[in-house]
Amino acid sequence: DVQLQASGGGLVQPGGSLRLSCAASGFTFDDYAIGWFRQAPGKEREGISCISSGDITGYVDSVEGRFTISRDNAKNTVYLQMNVLKPEDTAVYYCATDRYCSYSPRDMDYWGKGTQVTVSS
Repeated sequence: DVQLQASGGGLVQPGGSLRLSCAASGFTFDDYAIGWFRQAPGKEREGISCISSGDITGYVDSVEGRFTISRDNAKNTVYLQMNVLKPEDTAVYYCATDRYCSYSPRDMDYWGKGTQVTVSS
């Protein structure tokens, strides 16, 4: 079975940093893209970053320059380094996989449970 598990969330002050991890199993990890999505209270889930099987990365404007996505194929894990966090980054963060990158949640076939990120003083 395909399994994804996001971890690393928590409470952080504005301007702080967190690193999220997405551990994957049950599929040929190297052949798949992994995307990070988030959902804030009362808002739709949105894609924020993605890394392809060929290590091509992408970010939405709201996180560009602050977040960095990377993957370790030996560990079947994708990371999201989040720096200069802002209160508006508060959300539940999810990782998802499909053959190709997409920022549309409906395009991703498999999802993990989310991890809460709260940015507050």
